[in-house]
Amino acid sequence: MARRSTPLLRRLLSPSPPPSPTPSTPLAGAVSRRSVTYMPRPGDGAPRGVTLIPGDGIGPLVTGAVRQVMEAMHAPVYFETYEVRGDMPAVPPEVIESIRRNKVCLKGGLATPVGGGVSSLNMQLRKELDLYAALVNCFNLPGLPTRHDNVDIVVIRENTEGEYSGLEHEVVPGVVESLKVITKFCSERIAKYAFEYAYLNNRKKVTAVHKANIMKLADGLFLESCREVANKYPGIQYNEIIVDNCCMQLVAKPEQFDVMVTPNLYGNLVANVAAGIAGGTGVMPGGNVGQDHAIFEQGASAGNVGNENIVAKKRANPVALLLSSAMMLRHLQFPSFADRLETAVKRVIAEGKYRTKDLGGISTTQEVTDAVIAKLD
Repeated sequence: MARRSTPLLRRLLSPSPPPSPTPSTPLAGAVSRRSVTYMPRPGDGAPRGVTLIPGDGIGPLVTGAVRQVMEAMHAPVYFETYEVRGDMPAVPPEVIESIRRNKVCLKGGLATPVGGGVSSLNMQLRKELDLYAALVNCFNLPGLPTRHDNVDIVVIRENTEGEYSGLEHEVVPGVVESLKVITKFCSERIAKYAFEYAYLNNRKKVTAVHKANIMKLADGLFLESCREVANKYPGIQYNEIIVDNCCMQLVAKPEQFDVMVTPNLYGNLVANVAAGIAGGTGVMPGGNVGQDHAIFEQGASAGNVGNENIVAKKRANPVALLLSSAMMLRHLQFPSFADRLETAVKRVIAEGKYRTKDLGGISTTQEVTDAVIAKLD
């Protein structure tokens, strides 16, 4: 018995070459995984508080979708919900306090009354928390047909001054003065943010959008600030474009743009044009960020609250806010949860079975939400 065992024992103890990986072995599937693991600091996994403002119109529908997806994947966040409506005279102090405490807010659209001298609560939040940078990422989603391919544009907009800040008054009856204020401080910090974003996200080019051929002092100061900051980032290409030519170039050859940095009003217009090219405002994520706080919301037309028909039939598109929530999770240093959410949304869009009306489908908000949950890894 011992003689028969010896050759077998020798074969077991002798080194043998590892089997070559095949598509059916676990090793082949592991090739696509990250080779370097994410190492959180102690305590990084603790659940984070997030202030939630459902908002008006479709807001409760799309924020409800986010809550369901977060619960389904057991994301380490919990929500403090506050009811805020766009027709309120001001944002309630307890809401501001909650955002200051949590440092992060997720928000549905807040309706802004047209005319009448009523201030926008969206602008109040940005000014109160000094959310000086607004970011909208406009890109093609695989499986969603658009007029242009290879679109991947990030619009970074100054958020606190310029025409969009609403500094207006009536000089005499029938004469209204609207002020455009541009400062060196705000222009430099938004330019620096744009170049830092490009540098940290491996972007190659930053384009400054302006109208300095007419507003030589105001937009001239903005351009001067961008040029000074650009000199500190020699590895990133810098160019400038007049805003009207920019809009024409966007609809003609959008693939030429990478990161765009703009004053307040121009950024709102440019972001919506770019969003329309890349699939519509219903799929574009975005957020507003400052030194200490951030608010994530639908990227383009953030104040869009839909119409009564969409709300009644519950057919609002939750994709934009779901992708904004993925941005929020990365901001909170939960990258794996962000990747899971973003991948699930992209799989649903690529499959094409569940889409809301704005994307050419007939699905309800809940059907899209359920489909995203089903695609979570």
